[in-house]
Amino acid sequence: MVEHKFYTDKYHGGSIPSADWPQYEAIAARHLARYKRIFTVTVPEDSADAESMATCAMADALYGFDLIANGEGGAMQSASIGSVSTSWGSSGANAVDISPAGQAKELYRCACLYLDIYRGVG
Repeated sequence: MVEHKFYTDKYHGGSIPSADWPQYEAIAARHLARYKRIFTVTVPEDSADAESMATCAMADALYGFDLIANGEGGAMQSASIGSVSTSWGSSGANAVDISPAGQAKELYRCACLYLDIYRGVG
């Protein structure tokens, strides 16, 4: 289990509140465990914290997907200075793919930032 302190101090994450961390960390850890079952996953020799870093990256992505799905995140579409107004959302070329396939692709990409994942036959 990766602690929220590792997320903030070593990974330097700041988007996931500590109260929400256990939920997102657990989902990310399950994804990583699945990768380890179906792929060949190795930790680079120079990175003892690679699995924890991958878990943090995937948790960040999952949190971002939830923000977008709830209309609270994504690319900013408009902003005003007077009376401070913002509008979040995705449109056109700036849209984030939050479909199950899009999420799976992004989670795999996040894991590959820190781990060597081989998908072929060994």
